[in-house]
Amino acid sequence: MRFHQVKELVDWAADYHARLAEEYARMAQSGVNDRVRMALDYLAERERKLQGDLLGYLDDGSDHTAVLTTWFDDPNDFPHAPVLERLPKDVDGESVQSVLAMALTAHRTLQDMYAHRAETAGGNDERAFFESLSAGHEAEVRRIARDMQRLEDY
Repeated sequence: MRFHQVKELVDWAADYHARLAEEYARMAQSGVNDRVRMALDYLAERERKLQGDLLGYLDDGSDHTAVLTTWFDDPNDFPHAPVLERLPKDVDGESVQSVLAMALTAHRTLQDMYAHRAETAGGNDERAFFESLSAGHEAEVRRIARDMQRLEDY
């Protein structure tokens, strides 16, 4: 479909986080070493939090109702959707760094999508909304990298 409301994209992104959480949880149970399992469990928890944050925007009474009902024209279905399908089915059981690289790729994808929506926004409120989501994802990427490095150093 070519035309979408912002709330459809937010709902899609929340589902993206839920699917990532499920995938990380599945990988954590696949016989990896303790550090990798802890890293994957941590990522699954972060993804569930991000999903909840996005779903909060969709609650009735959100301060963002006007932006969420804004329509936008995008000839593509939401960009980068195949990223989840490209995640490895198994993770290197010895490397927290490979887990981190996988997580950063998934997050950069969403951050790029939010930045793209901000650049093509039809109004200031929509632009500010997507700039905020992009900045939040940038902060999340830094948090994940920092926390995963701590796990690696532990």
